[in-house]
Amino acid sequence: MSVSVADEVPRAGDDPAFRDAVTFSFGDPAGSVYGLARVGLGGGASASGSASGFAVVYAGDTLAGASTEAEVAVEVAAGTVDSWAAISAADVRSTVETPLAAWTVTYDGPEAGFALRFEAVSAPAVLDAEDPVAHAGGMEGYEQLCSVTGTVRVGERRVGVRCLGQRGHLWGTPDWSRIELARTLSAWLGADRAVTLTALRPAKAKHHDEEAVAGFLIDGGEPLAIFDPRLSTTYDGSLRQRRAGLELWMQEDGGLARRAAGEVLCGTTVDLGDLRLNSAFFHWRMEGREGTGRYDVLRRVRVDGGGGVRRRR
Repeated sequence: MSVSVADEVPRAGDDPAFRDAVTFSFGDPAGSVYGLARVGLGGGASASGSASGFAVVYAGDTLAGASTEAEVAVEVAAGTVDSWAAISAADVRSTVETPLAAWTVTYDGPEAGFALRFEAVSAPAVLDAEDPVAHAGGMEGYEQLCSVTGTVRVGERRVGVRCLGQRGHLWGTPDWSRIELARTLSAWLGADRAVTLTALRPAKAKHHDEEAVAGFLIDGGEPLAIFDPRLSTTYDGSLRQRRAGLELWMQEDGGLARRAAGEVLCGTTVDLGDLRLNSAFFHWRMEGREGTGRYDVLRRVRVDGGGGVRRRR
């Protein structure tokens, strides 16, 4: 799949389970603030759809603010809307300033928020529909390493940020009856270096090595597909990710693996009905470089009651 300007426009599918979402994440170790915002559209190509949103802000290892919202009514004309600016949920709104190059995202929560500009410093790392991970998960899209500038609000305090982050756009029809868990990881290791990885475990899988995994090493702004990305994770007693290791085999014929290691900085748990999201930010080390990044684990669970954000870590 080649990405074009047309892919920046939100879309709706014929299936009511179809989802289209953009995600922004950033980490500023200098200001000790980290955050994530996601806004999406679903509901099928009908006269009206529904928006959903999720956002978190951390100050150090403390969850400073969080919001989650689903099923917000959105009027849809001809199966789509004109721009992401027309979609808002959980106090999150985004715009496309220059397709595939510059975006804004705002989160105006009661306890914390941010107003940020993301500028691409890499070409899109594309997860094609034919990739085994996309096929297993029912989603396709792309991610871009970004420079991030703006302001983060924590209570009455405002922190200016200038750091790295990531903007992603995914769409499709995920079938969680066929998926046990999904893991998405990013490590931002300087203006020209990053790692992105997605792993999906089928519902009937018995072992870790049955996961479908796709990854990219962004080097000098160019995404390089990783032939064999391997991710190992240490969890605590509540299945929250605490440490992780990456072993990146770039070529089919061997050579030396690129390696990285990370440990949790902050995180939270979000209950989403029969799904549970453990969202965390990590400190990463790779080949003499240090950086930050995001590591999310979304898994199927059986829970009673509604969703919500749990404050932890």
